[in-house]
Amino acid sequence: LMIVCKVTRWALTSPLCVGLRITCRVPEMARPSSNLAEFRKEFAKAKHIAIITGAGVSAESGVPTFRGAGGYWRTWQAQDLATPGAFSRDPSLVWEFYHYRREVMYSKKPNAAHLAIAECEARLSQQGRSVVVITQNIDELHHRAGSKHILEIHGSLFKTRCLSCGEVKENHKSPICPALEGKGAPDPEAKDARIPVNDLPRCERRGCHGLLRPHVVWFGETLDADILTSVEQELEKCDLCLVVGTSSIVYPAAMFAPQVAARGVPVAEFNTECTPATMRFVYHFEGPCGTMLPPALARHESEPV
Repeated sequence: LMIVCKVTRWALTSPLCVGLRITCRVPEMARPSSNLAEFRKEFAKAKHIAIITGAGVSAESGVPTFRGAGGYWRTWQAQDLATPGAFSRDPSLVWEFYHYRREVMYSKKPNAAHLAIAECEARLSQQGRSVVVITQNIDELHHRAGSKHILEIHGSLFKTRCLSCGEVKENHKSPICPALEGKGAPDPEAKDARIPVNDLPRCERRGCHGLLRPHVVWFGETLDADILTSVEQELEKCDLCLVVGTSSIVYPAAMFAPQVAARGVPVAEFNTECTPATMRFVYHFEGPCGTMLPPALARHESEPV
């Protein structure tokens, strides 16, 4: 099945796009340039920069991606557990998985790419220019690096949502509840904890005590409409777009940069390899994001000291 679409709003989500081949009407371009000096000229004059980041950025900090061969937690892949149905059937198992992921993140640090983005945002804001990070990552490493203007389209490992009252709340407890302490080992031989549902993370709102779930977008769920509206507004006004560490195959994020390119805005891709969207962009810089991005975002000679 082929769908030919003119992309105007983010009507598609990755779960709904499984099995579909999406072809967007965006203009083909010549082979992307890897001329950093030319990119730096675009960077120097840009007033509104949008930076779209994916799992490749966090992978350089040692964050498990749970994709491809070997991307398992115990005997499960992420798409087996990251669903509303899985949580309904076995909330203890799903919380063990997310507890493990939360605990792993306490040992990880932002890498040079995260830090370069945060430093760029802080520096350019003093010049009346803006940088927005539109991230598919749920690990909050951009926050920890110091970025302020962040749109997390897939949610956060460190937020919870109550299934009873709907309250969304930051939660950085370690462990998130006593019953999960020491649980979540990724070893395929590890036994499921089988934690009673009343001992799993519960809402602390007075009179509620509902079951909490991770505030992340699971397979089969739509993305937050308000977040997507904010993303659209940022992409409509940006005059330079960077795509950093993303495979450009997960929708709707895979459509963001091609839509920007379609209206003639320069797009630069930073990745360890080419992606299905590479030929749509003006620039492509191949290599680790932590190596390639810092010199691209460093202070330009035209900037005030």
